[in-house]
Formats: sequence, structure tokens, C-alpha cells
Amino acid sequence: MDEDSRYEAVRSRDARFDGEFFFGVATTGIYCRPSCPAVTPKRRNVRFFMTAAAAQGSGFRACRRCRPDAVPGSAEWNVRADVVGRAMRLIGDGVVDREGVAGLAVRLGYSARQVQRQLTAELGAGPVALARAQRAHTARVLVQTTDLPITEIAFASGFASVRQFNDTIRAVYASTPSELRTNAPQPPAKSSAKSSVKSPAGEPGGVAPGDGTGPTAEPSAGIPLRLAHRGPYQSAAVFDLLQREAVPGIEEVTGIPGRRTYRRTLRLPCGTGIVAVDERPGSLKGRPHAGGWLDARLHLTDHRDLTTAVQRLRRLFDLDADPYAVDERLGADPRLAPLVAARPGLRAPGAADPEELAVRALVGPAEAERLVRRHGRTLDAPSGSLTHLFPEPSVLAEAVLGDTPVAPDEPDPDSALAGLVAALADGTVRLDVGADRDDAQAALLALPGLDAATVAVIRARALGDPDVALPGADIPDAWRPWRSYAVQHLLAAGELEFP
Repeated sequence: MDEDSRYEAVRSRDARFDGEFFFGVATTGIYCRPSCPAVTPKRRNVRFFMTAAAAQGSGFRACRRCRPDAVPGSAEWNVRADVVGRAMRLIGDGVVDREGVAGLAVRLGYSARQVQRQLTAELGAGPVALARAQRAHTARVLVQTTDLPITEIAFASGFASVRQFNDTIRAVYASTPSELRTNAPQPPAKSSAKSSVKSPAGEPGGVAPGDGTGPTAEPSAGIPLRLAHRGPYQSAAVFDLLQREAVPGIEEVTGIPGRRTYRRTLRLPCGTGIVAVDERPGSLKGRPHAGGWLDARLHLTDHRDLTTAVQRLRRLFDLDADPYAVDERLGADPRLAPLVAARPGLRAPGAADPEELAVRALVGPAEAERLVRRHGRTLDAPSGSLTHLFPEPSVLAEAVLGDTPVAPDEPDPDSALAGLVAALADGTVRLDVGADRDDAQAALLALPGLDAATVAVIRARALGDPDVALPGADIPDAWRPWRSYAVQHLLAAGELEFP
């Protein structure tokens, strides 16, 4: 889009572009999302930015009405396989907070100076500024949704000092942390807990990804989240898939269709987590709910994992997709047009843990359950049927390669599983969000026992590639760059069998 097109999106308050770009108003010093309900500023006073970090770096503070930090992520970062796209996915996963810019550069295979130069040239902000904007959002979520002490929140959200935390919050939100807590959104009335909650913007869903619906919540009750998405969302299809694949011990789906809850355990960099995500009613019989978010609740053993956990949930539920672009392209094809019309906004679910997904894609649900039972780590505080974490590749490699006693029914050390978990454990195969997808596919195909179909599933789900065709299926190149979504339409319509 050129700047004139962006201004037209702002003037029409087009929510399709929320998260795709931001605009700052020179006369007020505020930056907003395109759908902000405030009076449209004059064109000469508007500046456009690719990221919230770039707007903040230019001296703009976040709008209190539209909350531009609470928007779906740009779909562009999931599509792009270049260094900028990979860097944005890694920054979203919290790599800069954990490993610094040097660690980010190593993962990308570039020097820190090259990474800084490329991000700044294209996005208007370097990795430190991008991570800082993300930390500010994480801090606001913790301030407004938990009773954690402010000092603890400062370090949990990734800041190096309380002073840095306070300065950043004032610069980004023009408020102190205490003022943010005092002005937190009010909880809905108990009698209408399932109804739409009006956001400060005056429409449902404005307090989106990672925003709580109440001023504070007890830490033991978890962090309430709203995981925003743009456009229609076929939650029924996603929950059907999760229910069909659920592995006992680490996952469960409860409730009736239309009102199901998906719960699972998470292994995170600093600790563990348990998340519950609710299906939105109104998505049955092909009627998507356009409310703009999925309700969730996250329990963490270490609040430093909040950003990482939210990003992994967003990838699992494919919440940063651009359904308008996908449906426009696929809906123009005569074969897919009726399928797209029947299920607008159909998503291509990803994975909460890419390495776990790879193992499960290879061995299937029954064997995955046995691996959890034998080798999974037991939670310190089980929650109902959720009792374990999926075993790490290093643990599985040690077991199947004979470094620990192996029961008679354990997988053969020469099996495909042994090769896969060994490659994951030693880094021969990388499936993190910053991995090069072509390199990962080549490394997987080089392993014994992994066929092209399994590798395609891993590339689509674990690596989040939106353009993967199942081998042997009639998936023409004309459906690029959204072949993963075309496959989901064919699967949902029964024209393909689930792998």
C-alpha cells in the first residue's frame, strides 16, 4: 500500500489493516491503529509506520481509545521467509529478551550489525526497539490483569531495571504503572459473562491480544486474555482438529460444539504453563463469529513467559492470518469458490511446540500418548486431566537410543523416531520460529524414515508455512501463496483425508 491508500483505510476506519500498519498524528503526538474511532486527522498531520516500535521511536505515544498495541500481528511476518520475517517471529517469541541481539543474530545467521541495519531500513526500528515495544505491552497486560507487585512486573516483562520500566511505560502510554492499574478495563457483569464486552473503542474486541477483561485477577486464577484476530474466524474447524488430535495428559477438549474449551500444558523458556482457550459461539454450520477474539486464561509458573506463551498460542490458532487476502485469492478459483463461501475465514492451525508437533506427526496420537506416559515430565501441580509435559527431544533421544533402560515395547533405536529426536536434540534440524523453512525441510527429508507427506505436515504446522501442498494431492500452483489454507478447505469439505 502507498500512503494515500493507507490514509483511505484510516479515513474509513478499516479494521482489516489493524496490525498491518500504524499512523501517528503530529498535532497530538499519538499513534493509533487504522480502525481508531477518533476523529480522522487531516492528511498533512499523519505519519505512517510499519510497527508500533517505529511510532514510539518517533516520539508518539499509544492512543488510549484504540490501544494500538492490542492488535493482531501482521500476517506478513508469517508469510515472509526472508531475514526480516524470521527476525520478527523470533522477536515475538522473546528471543531478544532471553538472548539479546547477539543471540538473535546467531539464530538468523547474520551479524548483529546486519540485522540492525535490515530491520531499521525496512521497519523503522531495530531489534532492541521492537523488543522494547513488546515488553511494554506485556507489562501493561500484567499491570491490568494481575495483582502482582509493580516491581515484580518490571522484571517479569523483561525490563532490566524498575527505572527503565517506569520510563518506558510513561513514554508509551503517557501514564505511570499505577495509573494504568487504576484505569484498567472494568470486568463485565457476571450475568453476561459470555456476552460481548464493549471496548474503549466502542466495539467488541478492541481490548485484544493479551488484554484482560477485568482490572485485576488473583495470580492463582491465571491471566485472562483476549487473543485478537482480524476478520471472520472459523473456530469450529480449529476446535474439531484439536479435539481429534488431543493427546491425553497434555491436552483436552471439553464442552459441546460451539462452546468447547481447549486446555493444554506448555513448556516455556522459564517455566511451565497451562492454558484454556474458549471456542466462540456462533461458528456452527459455517457461520463464523466475527467478534474479533478468542477468550483464554493462562496459568504460568514464571510470568516472564507471558509474551512467549501468547505468541505460541497465536501460532497454534493462526490468529495473525489475513483472511481477507486468503479468501480473495482462493475464492477466485472455481473449484474453491464454494468452499470459501461456506467457510470464510478458515484457518490453518500451527503448533504450540514445533518439536512436539514434529514427533506427533511422525508417530501418531496413540504412540504420542505412550511417549507422554513413559517419558513426559509430570507437572508439579497437575490440573485435572492435564498431568504432563510432552517429553523433550533430548529425553526421547536418550530413551530410544539406549542410554537409559528401554522396555521391550520401546521404539527401535533404528526407527525414524530415533533419527528425528536425535536431530532435534543436537540441532541438526531446527524448527523454531526463526528457522529457514527450506533448510529445515531438506534436513528432515535427509532423515531415514520420514516421507514427504510427514515433512509437509511438519512444514505447514510446526514451521507455520502458509504455502504447503500435500504430496500427491491436486493442489495447483495457482493457489499460491495460500496452499496450506486451500488444503484446509479440501480437508474440511471431505475432498482430502486428514494426514
